[in-house]
Amino acid sequence: MPDPIFQSEEHYRAAFIAGLERLLHTDQLGVFVMVLANSIYDPQIHTILGDKLKQRFAILSQQVRNLLTQGRSLEYADDDVPVFLKLMAIGLEDLQDTLFRRAEPWEVQFNHLRAFRPARMSDMVITSLRAPFDTDGFHFNKDFLRQEIIWEGSLLGDHCRLLYNKFPFAPLHGLLVIEPEKNHPQYLEKNTHEHYWQLLELLGKTLPDCGFGYNARGACSSINHLHVQMYAGKTGGYPIEQPQWRHNGGGQDYPLQVECFNTATESWRHIEQLHQQNQAYNLLYRPGKIYVIRRAMQGSYRQKNRLGGFAWAETCGSITTFNREIFKQLDAAEIMAELAELRLDDSLIRSS
Repeated sequence: MPDPIFQSEEHYRAAFIAGLERLLHTDQLGVFVMVLANSIYDPQIHTILGDKLKQRFAILSQQVRNLLTQGRSLEYADDDVPVFLKLMAIGLEDLQDTLFRRAEPWEVQFNHLRAFRPARMSDMVITSLRAPFDTDGFHFNKDFLRQEIIWEGSLLGDHCRLLYNKFPFAPLHGLLVIEPEKNHPQYLEKNTHEHYWQLLELLGKTLPDCGFGYNARGACSSINHLHVQMYAGKTGGYPIEQPQWRHNGGGQDYPLQVECFNTATESWRHIEQLHQQNQAYNLLYRPGKIYVIRRAMQGSYRQKNRLGGFAWAETCGSITTFNREIFKQLDAAEIMAELAELRLDDSLIRSS
C-alpha cells in the first residue's frame, strides 16, 4: 500500500494544501513565490490562502525595502531575488490568475507568474542527451529546498522525495526524485524507467488522474538532477491521449512523432534506441501506458518568441503562454505550426 498521502486524490490535495499553508510562516522569498504560484494556478488553493498571501507579501516586501534602504545585501537564494523584485514592481493586485481555454484539440494556458521563472538549462543550446551531474548547478539537495518538500519516504523500496513545483503548470504539480542523495543526472536508465512505470501503476489505483512527465536533456529539461514531474487530478488527460490520433488507434496524424506503449519492456527498447541515436525526447507516463515523443534537440530549431519553451506538457498538447493577448489569439493552426518546428525529418528517422 502507498503512503496515506497517496491513498486518494482528496488525501493528496489536503496534504498538498496543508504544506503550502505551513510554508507561509517562513521568511524565504522563494518559498513565498512557490506558495503564491500554486495559489494563483488553483482556485481552491487561492480561496484558502489568498488573504494570508497578501499579509505575508506585505511583511516580506517591507523587509526587502529595509535591507535595500540600509545598503545591505539581500541574503536570499540567487534564483529568488529577481522574481520577488518583479512581484514588488507590479504588486499582487496586478498579478493575474492562471487562465485556461481550448483551441481544439489543444489546451492553452495563460500563466503570468511562470514568466518570472529563471530559465536555467531550458534556454541553452544542447547537443548531447547526457552530461555529468553538476554539483555547482541547481539540484534537489540544496539546503534551501528542504522546506519545499511535500513528502519524503520509501516507494517500492527506494528513497523518494516529492517537492512542490515552484512555478506549476499542471494540477497538484510536484517534482518526484528517486534516490536524490545519489545525484543521478537527468538521464534515464532502465531500472529507473521500470521504477516509474511500476510506481505509476501503483499510484494509479488511488489517483487515477495522475501521471509523470519527463524531459530528457535537450528536450527543455531545466534541471540536471534526475526527476519526473508528477501531477494529479487532471480529468480527461492531455490532448496527446485523445483517441483520434493514429498512435492511439485513430485516423489523424499527431504533429510530432509519437509512439504509445503498454509495457515497460517495449517502451524501454524504444527509449534505448533514442539514447543510442542521441535523440531528444519527452515522455508522458500514465498508469499502464507511456507516450514517447521524439523531437528536435533544443537550440536546433527556431521558435517564435511569443510562446514559451516546448517541454513535455507542450509536446503533449498543453501550451503555456505568458502574455494575455497571445493567450486570447492563439489558435490551433499556430500551435500545429509550432509543434511542426520540433518534428524531425521522417526519412532521417527511418535511416537511423
